[in-house]
Amino acid sequence: MKKFFSLLLAMLGLNSNTACAAGNYTDCNVDEFAQLIRQAQVQLLDVRTAKEFDEGHISGATMLDMQCKGFEQQAQHLLDPSRPVAVYCRSGKRSAIAAGKLADLGFKVTNLKGGIMAWLDAKKPTIKGSAECDVFITPSGKRLEFHALMHGSIRIVYDGTEIQVDPVTRLGDRTIDFASMPKADYILVTHEHADHFDKEAIATLSNQGTTLVTNSRCAGMLGYGKALNNGESLQLPRFSLETVPAYNTTEGHLQFHPKGRDNGFVLNIDGMRIYIAGDTEDIPEMAQLHDIDIAFLPCNQPYTMTLDQIVNATRMFKPKVLYPYHYGQTDVSSLPATLKADGIEVRIRHYE
Repeated sequence: MKKFFSLLLAMLGLNSNTACAAGNYTDCNVDEFAQLIRQAQVQLLDVRTAKEFDEGHISGATMLDMQCKGFEQQAQHLLDPSRPVAVYCRSGKRSAIAAGKLADLGFKVTNLKGGIMAWLDAKKPTIKGSAECDVFITPSGKRLEFHALMHGSIRIVYDGTEIQVDPVTRLGDRTIDFASMPKADYILVTHEHADHFDKEAIATLSNQGTTLVTNSRCAGMLGYGKALNNGESLQLPRFSLETVPAYNTTEGHLQFHPKGRDNGFVLNIDGMRIYIAGDTEDIPEMAQLHDIDIAFLPCNQPYTMTLDQIVNATRMFKPKVLYPYHYGQTDVSSLPATLKADGIEVRIRHYE
């Protein structure tokens, strides 16, 4: 009788966790969805618009508007077909359509019934911020997120640990609401320029447990912080880091970032090596970098690199994935094709 009742519910579409025949995907309720997305292998996809996403989304979500042109092609580029996908929208209607499309592409998909409205009704947390998040899985199976905030500001989340790099609240007419984000466990600041060093943002993100790592100039201006010089390293509880030089080499530009003052960072997080270059040109020290999985390289002359310089820099140490960042008005759209033959994946995000 019990089996018959469960079967009847499924046929009527009343079971909270049923496979939808039309799209071969699964619907689930808020509690089931929350449990699902805690698994490191699950890819969380928000299929609303960028405006909706920025107003509030589930932490760890990647945004891909299901109404955009070429949704299926973008999904195939963005998502790993070997890993399950959890998808949601505002009410569950758009995400149901998206789930069907993804299932037709071969993805194993679960849709949140009632969407983020049901999530909020259940008093589940959301965060505000950028519509772009990239998720990697570390060698031990932990989740590693990179959030494109703006310019030189990067939010990294590793297995619940919050790392903020060069957090800046305002840049021109753009702002970041750091108050809506969790407090940072670690804040890394490359140098003192106002588009990288912001006392207000640091204060907003800090609590008694926050560790700040920077250079001696910024530590002196703040009156606290762990100051490292080029070439020094630091072992922290959740990851290690080393500082590398960041400076200008072009005549007439040397005053922007003099040699020996500013830092780039190489983070080693659970076996993944991440290079965040800070403001620099294609300096010879880059040839000494090794086994870089993910690199963030700046591209905006006269302050950092030209397109030719960023290509040269990338080829020096050949990261697996390159993110151009801090690129201002520079058109970096040619980089994926330029570096494709080198076996380097280029991901362009909104780091203007």
